Amino acid sequence: MERQVDTQIEELKKHILSMGGHVEKALDIVIQALIEKNVERFKDVHTIEEQINGDHIKVDDACLQFMAKQGPKARDLRLIFSMVKINADLERMGDQCVNIAFTGKDFLSRGGSYSLQVIEEMSVIVRQMVKESLDSFVKEDSELAKKILLMDDEVDTRKSAVFRDLSAEIKKNPSQVEACLDLILIARNLERLGDHATNIAEDVIFVSTGKDIRHGGKFS
Repeated sequence: MERQVDTQIEELKKHILSMGGHVEKALDIVIQALIEKNVERFKDVHTIEEQINGDHIKVDDACLQFMAKQGPKARDLRLIFSMVKINADLERMGDQCVNIAFTGKDFLSRGGSYSLQVIEEMSVIVRQMVKESLDSFVKEDSELAKKILLMDDEVDTRKSAVFRDLSAEIKKNPSQVEACLDLILIARNLERLGDHATNIAEDVIFVSTGKDIRHGGKFS
């Protein structure tokens, strides 16, 4: 027999998933605008961020109401606690997309002609991490969550390549320092998006197994 608590938890999951969908859309738009050099498109990200912020408040309120009225225990409590954390990570992801929009607009205004290939590669991996972290959360799939932790290394490797290449470019062409710093900041924000997806994966593992793998804890 299905518990009323289970129904409420499923509704909360739907709210989280909807918020995650907005984050995915914001990321898609901001990278597309950058690659296509479409400055006007960046404005759409700000509209989506407002939706994300609204979702953030609604999910937090719903989680607090659930804890106050249901008095969850053991696994249910772990799940609700993780939802509050995931909600915060998704809100920060929205902020990161806005950061990329602001910096991307500055970069395009400088008329730089740098290759965006590695930035685009980073965004593809991060997009997959966001999507699969949310999938693992909805399914409470710790094995899928573990794969996301490994994908974070791919993002870090590409971010390091961007930092290395553009630092060398700044030394050769000091006049291009601002454009180079713009791309470094964009790479940094993509890395942070990946970090937040990793946080979600860690929370899924915590809910599913009871193991806290933050700060070097093992998940195997």
